[in-house]
Amino acid sequence: MNDLSHLMQAIKIKSMEITNRLVIPPMGTGLAHRDGKVSPANLAYLDRRAQGGAGLIITEITSVHPRGTAAPGTLCAFDDSFIPGLTQMADVVHGCGGKIAMQLHHAGRESYYQLLQGQALGPSAVPSYVYGMKPAEMSQDDIEEVVQGFGSAAVRARKAGFDAVELHAAHGYLLMQFLSAHSNRRTDKYGGDLPQRARFVVECLQEVRKQVGNDFPISLRISGEEMIKNGYSIDDMLKIVPQFVEAGADILHVSFGTHGTPGGMTCAPVEYSSGFKIDLARKVKEVVQVPVIGVGRFTDPFMADQVIGRGDADMIAVGRQHLSDPDFLTNALNGKSERTLTCLACNQGCIERLAFEQKSVRCAINPETGQELIYPGEKRENKRRVWVIGGGPAGLTAASEAARLGHEVTLFEKEDQLGGQVLLAARALFKEPYARFIEQLTARARSHGAVIKTSTEVKETALDSQAVDNIILATGGENSKWEVAGADLPLVCDAWQMLKGEVKVGEKIVVIGGGLIGMESADYLYSNGAKEVMVVEAQEQSPVSVLTTHGYMLHKRLRTAGFLLATGTLVKKIEADGVVLLRDGEEERIPADQVVIAVGTRPVNSLRVAAEGRGILCSVVGDAAATRRIIEAVEEGARAAWEIS
Repeated sequence: MNDLSHLMQAIKIKSMEITNRLVIPPMGTGLAHRDGKVSPANLAYLDRRAQGGAGLIITEITSVHPRGTAAPGTLCAFDDSFIPGLTQMADVVHGCGGKIAMQLHHAGRESYYQLLQGQALGPSAVPSYVYGMKPAEMSQDDIEEVVQGFGSAAVRARKAGFDAVELHAAHGYLLMQFLSAHSNRRTDKYGGDLPQRARFVVECLQEVRKQVGNDFPISLRISGEEMIKNGYSIDDMLKIVPQFVEAGADILHVSFGTHGTPGGMTCAPVEYSSGFKIDLARKVKEVVQVPVIGVGRFTDPFMADQVIGRGDADMIAVGRQHLSDPDFLTNALNGKSERTLTCLACNQGCIERLAFEQKSVRCAINPETGQELIYPGEKRENKRRVWVIGGGPAGLTAASEAARLGHEVTLFEKEDQLGGQVLLAARALFKEPYARFIEQLTARARSHGAVIKTSTEVKETALDSQAVDNIILATGGENSKWEVAGADLPLVCDAWQMLKGEVKVGEKIVVIGGGLIGMESADYLYSNGAKEVMVVEAQEQSPVSVLTTHGYMLHKRLRTAGFLLATGTLVKKIEADGVVLLRDGEEERIPADQVVIAVGTRPVNSLRVAAEGRGILCSVVGDAAATRRIIEAVEEGARAAWEIS
């Protein structure tokens, strides 16, 4: 077994003794009650994370002031009525042998909720990067009230049994807004150069220290660099972090970026390697004598161990991996890392679901996350014979969950490989982890007892109620038929043929369809030698949003490569050496030596009627129901298994 001796080394920070160096950083869940009180869902989610064995858990943002609450459903600690629920949180983590810190937070101008009500505060009346609306500039009284709020919330954390607190001075929220010259235009003692702009953070630290006493640990989370044009750099930050330590910080938690950082870099997409920003922690560690927490898309505990062993950081924060598989540390310690589902950094359930859909946390590959209260743990009393037809993510998840619950499960896949369209998606740039996910999910299904048969197509004649009780139909989708003159010409292929490597990449290519399949196909084409690519999309805007992390990176790469995106454009016909487009009522001919069709899929679920006609209970999941992302496919597969009775 690989060595984890550095990661598993205990550390004592003032009154807090931590059994190892693994940290779960703050991650929003949206699971609290609307009034900010702790809910049973919060406790169940926290308990499941704590079972994984991390030495320190830092809670999601916890508001210190009514006007600083990011949104309804944000945890709060601005009066004593919140203490009972917070006490339960501390008890849950302590019951698993871990330590818990409360992250004290004020959203400042980065709260749509507060901005809409005219209640948002900021160092200056400068519009939010995200929402474009101005907060009210804080008066001296406002500043003193918020400073007091941080101190009072810290006292409540201590009364609730928390082991430490962390002040959130990163990612564009109020404390960082004071640090940033972009949002702080003040001319009083809280504005000016960076040391002056740091005064508000220093006063908050001093107030917390005054109220909690000298033995209670205080962490400060900072963005080591702003990662925005004309923003502060790590060299700037190194000049002021000693002030933060002198003011009371016992730990420096070094993250990066702000709300205005392009591409949502604070939750880095799969394009970035594990530990890609650990240099920020190392540089901070060189100028202070307190423990430093490093971050940066870590998923592997052995890599975290190496980082600590090199002296780059004293502790490592691992966030999204605790959502995809909270048992990853235990698996590694037991020599069973192959059982771990590795985070895809897709952000579908943990970031985009909260930010864009205003829904509570999920994980695209772990259906338990955010659903701990309904997740079935015990084996079913009634053992059923279950057939899962189709071996993509929906089918594999269904087979794994049904087998885990004690059913007799057989999965049939007509192809010689499992994974369905995910295997093709994994051929796009930077998406190799998706293929590894299929391997890991397959191993998990087999470990639970599912029998998997590849190269086996299930025909209607095989459906027999005497042989099977339940069918989960996960037969996926097939390429949508696309009717246009010339679609059968030799220069035309579909995206799947291209990604499978069945067709040689041309030089001057038109891709029909600007969704994720089309955009990733263009990315693939450039990486395999294409000289010029145009993506044609009928919608007026690209279906791949630049507001998502992967979407931003994809658009950026393609722009750099020089591709053309023609939105609001129809294909009139395909010719032997090009495509005739219709844009704004005008015809335009585009020369091409290859045309790639990427217009999506349609469901394949014809076996459902046959199964139900024979009295067999049948659920349809994933692309067999409708075009799905991984997050929907996985959850539908899991729920189909959970509902077998």
